[in-house]
Amino acid sequence: MAYDEDVADRLREAMKRRRGITEKKMFGGIAFMANGHMACGVVKDFLCFRLGEEGAAEALGEPHTRPMDFTGKPLKTMIYLDPPGFKKDADLKAWVDRALTFARSLPPK
Repeated sequence: MAYDEDVADRLREAMKRRRGITEKKMFGGIAFMANGHMACGVVKDFLCFRLGEEGAAEALGEPHTRPMDFTGKPLKTMIYLDPPGFKKDADLKAWVDRALTFARSLPPK
């Protein structure tokens, strides 16, 4: 399995009742798109969030985060969040909100 279905289901639940969200298979996992822009996703048993350069730099100072380096080169606009960082539903929702705020700040595709 390329990604943890339980983690994916939790992320799907956090996306419920939000407008303009689509799910797409990407990077061996799944991604959630807001108005055509990737906001967040699941890889293995951890999450990734697109927060923009400033948001990602700020987030990397928080517990359980690390640079997203899917290709071996860290992406300046995205982070990985390890499972302890989204153990509580409220924490997961807060990260999703941050990613959706950034994705929705971009012009629709």
